[in-house]
Amino acid sequence: MITLTKPRTRPNAARTTDLPVPDVARKIGWTPLIALPRIAAGLPSTVSLYAKAEFLNPGGSVKDRAAWNMIREGLRTGALHPGKTLIDATSGNTGIAYAMLGAALGLRVTLAMPANASEARKHTLRAYGAELVLTDPMEGTDGSQQYVRALVRREPDQYFYPDQYNNDANWQAHFEGTGQELLRQTEGRITHFVAVLGTTGTFMGTSRRLRLSNPLIRCISVQPDTPLHGMEGVKHMETAIVPGIYDPHLADENLRATTEEAFAMTRRLAREEGLLVGISSGANVAAALRVAERLDEGVVVTILCDTGTRYLGESFWQD
Repeated sequence: MITLTKPRTRPNAARTTDLPVPDVARKIGWTPLIALPRIAAGLPSTVSLYAKAEFLNPGGSVKDRAAWNMIREGLRTGALHPGKTLIDATSGNTGIAYAMLGAALGLRVTLAMPANASEARKHTLRAYGAELVLTDPMEGTDGSQQYVRALVRREPDQYFYPDQYNNDANWQAHFEGTGQELLRQTEGRITHFVAVLGTTGTFMGTSRRLRLSNPLIRCISVQPDTPLHGMEGVKHMETAIVPGIYDPHLADENLRATTEEAFAMTRRLAREEGLLVGISSGANVAAALRVAERLDEGVVVTILCDTGTRYLGESFWQD
């Protein structure tokens, strides 16, 4: 039986002692690991399926971890200081984390995001006081990145640009945090880790930490089966700007998920497990279940990336 315990101190908070640390940032991490008994009902008793509840971070998503680590590194190096505006491209969740932390630190935050991002995300960003620039929805976050890069080239002294797609502090947040937490929470019994690719920070950092502990742990990435998909924040690598932090050789296997199976699993998680999460979480659990179904024994873990309250306007809930 896996014991879901929380240590008294957080390893990923140890380096922040000499920096301004808002209390909300101290609440990032050590999210629960949740069993999915009804989703996993058809599995052998020797196979377990768990999901890490990242939607319980204070900003509502796994991106709180990377956003805080990138901000913290900017403060440490002096690249970010009062008077500069934090700017980045986002599909929503990292932007929300930036906006939340920026409000707590008294920083100006400007975010570029595709115009077709969910209205709930846009409202949340504005509620935190962030300035929004909406870019061409057909270009996705690639277009948002291009907009930000052009603006920063014109006015480099005005902005702190973390560049979440190319910043090592992104994946390092998961190496120091998420991966270590999973090892502790599963008492080292994790055999498979499954996660979608967006900025790729969650998969890269967590996988590297798990492999350091046990090279036999299989790390399996997930991406959409087609460029035209409905999984906000998830990248189809063959047709997207590939993040600089992405190492295509790290994954033992790369699974494809359809939008339809992601929608269906998102509904199941709400209606069968009481977990109201987003579409990428549905893709993660659908892929993790596929992995678990082919095992005779093992502990398969995936990520519940964000809260489903950001997607309640989507029609798939009615299907």
